[in-house]
Amino acid sequence: MGGALIEQAGGLLLVRNQRHGGHHDWTPPGGVIDPGESLVDGLTREVFEETGLEVEDWAGPTYRIDVLAPGLGWRLHVEAWRAIAWRGEVRVGDDPDGIVVEARFVPGVDCVTHLGRRQPWVTDPVEAWLSEPWDGTRSFSYRIEGTTRADMVVVAT
Repeated sequence: MGGALIEQAGGLLLVRNQRHGGHHDWTPPGGVIDPGESLVDGLTREVFEETGLEVEDWAGPTYRIDVLAPGLGWRLHVEAWRAIAWRGEVRVGDDPDGIVVEARFVPGVDCVTHLGRRQPWVTDPVEAWLSEPWDGTRSFSYRIEGTTRADMVVVAT
């Protein structure tokens, strides 16, 4: 998977996703890279589908996230890249998955509130980046204990 850090004076671009069961969450734009796509090409496509922005130049990866959830039967690997140049206006409506229902630049001080604490593998790297951006690539790793969403416990490793 790929994630995008797209910043402007008004903050960091976040998208609001409508999930199964009716709940919503906020994340940086991004998603699944299709077979045969490079990560950057897939991330460029995902950002366009979710936000209408055409990213012309990337730097990164800025961070990598690895999450292992053996009791739930899944593993997640994400590379987040920083958009250096893009064009277009933020709009929603072309997401073929129908998940993204809103996109906007959120001031840095409000990003953590929007992201919430339900998924620390999303919140922790963004919060760290906003508080003190770095050069190079950082890694974040988590293990999820439990066999259902109700009993899961996330541990940074």
